[in-house]
Amino acid sequence: MDAEFLSDGAVWLSPPAVSDIDAITALCQEPSIGAWTTMPVPYHRADAEKFIYDIVGPGWATRSPTWAVRTAEHGRVVGMIGLSPLYPRRDDDTAEIGFWLSPAARGRGLMSRAAGLVSAIGLDPTAMAFERLEWRAFVGNHPSAAVARRTGYHYEGLIRGGGVQRGTRRDIWVAGRLRTDPATPSPHWPAEV
Repeated sequence: MDAEFLSDGAVWLSPPAVSDIDAITALCQEPSIGAWTTMPVPYHRADAEKFIYDIVGPGWATRSPTWAVRTAEHGRVVGMIGLSPLYPRRDDDTAEIGFWLSPAARGRGLMSRAAGLVSAIGLDPTAMAFERLEWRAFVGNHPSAAVARRTGYHYEGLIRGGGVQRGTRRDIWVAGRLRTDPATPSPHWPAEV
């Protein structure tokens, strides 16, 4: 698959590049990003290099695209969003959406816009052609849950010990969006999520 550039005029998504390595390294020093992701903590420049060379590049060839989130067409990276196969790989028609955003860019709806764009291309039968996208987050990640809810993901439950973060098994929330689901906020989320 060729790299895709997505925008709605308020957020720009493009494949992260070698020129983004220093910015990614700096952003990933933020404790709140490491708290909710499986990225290495502490995060070093070598981790960003490995991400660019070993995950981003090969991912586009295997239906596992990653986009840098930007606030301008050629702006600095402020976050990351991507689709990846579920592990262990259960089917070729389902992918997991994952994302993070720097604290300075939060509260403006940028990630909801980005998730809407990525979900649309992921479910489009003429683009990536997934039939289902799945969102997962460690229990307590309310901002991530809000993005998923706003972009049409339906809450499906809690999986006890469903995720591993740096060697520790944690409970996760899971939600899904089918190709037939509208891209509007899902009303079926529990208040505590």
